[in-house]
Amino acid sequence: MDDRARALLKALIERHIADGQPVGSRTLAQVFDLSPATIRNVMADLEDLGLIQSPHTSAGRVPTPRGYRVFVDSLLAVRPYQFEPASPIELLPSAEPSRALNAAAALLSNLTQFAGVVLTPKRAQVFRQIEFLRLGERRVLLIVITPDGDVQNRIMQVQREYSDADLHEAANFFNQHFSGKSFDAVRRTLSTELTQLREDISRLMQAAVEAGTEPLDEGDNVVISGERKLLDVSDITSDMDRLRKMFSLFEKKTELLQLLDVSSRAQGVQIYIGGDSQLVPMDEMTVVTAPYGVDGRVVGTLGVIGPTRMAYERVIPIVDITARLLSNALSHNQ
Repeated sequence: MDDRARALLKALIERHIADGQPVGSRTLAQVFDLSPATIRNVMADLEDLGLIQSPHTSAGRVPTPRGYRVFVDSLLAVRPYQFEPASPIELLPSAEPSRALNAAAALLSNLTQFAGVVLTPKRAQVFRQIEFLRLGERRVLLIVITPDGDVQNRIMQVQREYSDADLHEAANFFNQHFSGKSFDAVRRTLSTELTQLREDISRLMQAAVEAGTEPLDEGDNVVISGERKLLDVSDITSDMDRLRKMFSLFEKKTELLQLLDVSSRAQGVQIYIGGDSQLVPMDEMTVVTAPYGVDGRVVGTLGVIGPTRMAYERVIPIVDITARLLSNALSHNQ
């Protein structure tokens, strides 16, 4: 695109975000010193590039997912978010991490009027003792006893049947060498320690480490606030199938967990646009995320779920600053 086409695309998308209506050449002619015919020619070129499209028989055009992607990647000017004097924002509570996580999700939702989500930090599960119990059909029950005496059970799928003696040998090795450590710490040292064990026992212990680091309840790993605010978004509520799919995402959380986990490995604010990103299950949905950390180490992700037609220049800095606030709250709790 040349500069004129870029300017027209930017103006078209900004106008569509503002009022939700298809944008015609006469509307853009009021902004640019160009004839409607010239603008129509440029719009035709943008349509050929797959950046805008005509909804039904309308004379106006709306952005495509690809058009939104070009807009947020190269045309959008994001300014630091200015909190209003009466804004309820304050430093997130640092006394309890769970309160800080919930407050961050609520803050994101209240400031954007969309759904705020926080992927909670993975548990660095410390164990005092573990035991294995054979269940049959290549299934083994991993029993984890924490230093506080809590007992947690996790079912493992294994590659072969193990005898009670095999399970006892593996449990003894774990308890003698790693008691008082987290499964993440065990993972880092296991590769060298396992040379002392038979290959089949090594596989069992690797499976135990993987099971030990998985969350006990998938739903507990995501905090969601304000999903009902999306009922006020006409782009979503105008189609019942679309609305059902949106709330199915919040209910099952599997796809949401996958997206947030992927974004935690990226730096800075990330924007996932439906129809452009395979991680977003709906064309009309956008997820804006940012990682947060403790003492400089990334431990999770937070973000906003809303319609593709959102005010990106406002949402992006809100997500960014909330991630910084949460990082500060969690770091002060250490």
